[in-house]
Amino acid sequence: MSKATYPLKLPLSVKKAAQRLAEEDGVSLNQWIAAAVAQKIGVVETAADFFKRRAGKASGARLMEFLRHAPDVKPEEEDRIRPAKRG
Repeated sequence: MSKATYPLKLPLSVKKAAQRLAEEDGVSLNQWIAAAVAQKIGVVETAADFFKRRAGKASGARLMEFLRHAPDVKPEEEDRIRPAKRG
């Protein structure tokens, strides 16, 4: 396995939490961060693949055609978007 170095700058609170978790896992901080990054990559790539499969042959043009046939009704009260309160 080839390795590359990368100077990582973390907020102190994040570094302390990662150090604590690495210690609890019995691994070095470097090992813990490498595993965390690998886990995140797996999650993101899996999610991206899922959404690509789910979208199938969908297109923006087909979505707009579908929406043109949607009924023109007001949203239910609980679905209404309310303006943010100023103050």
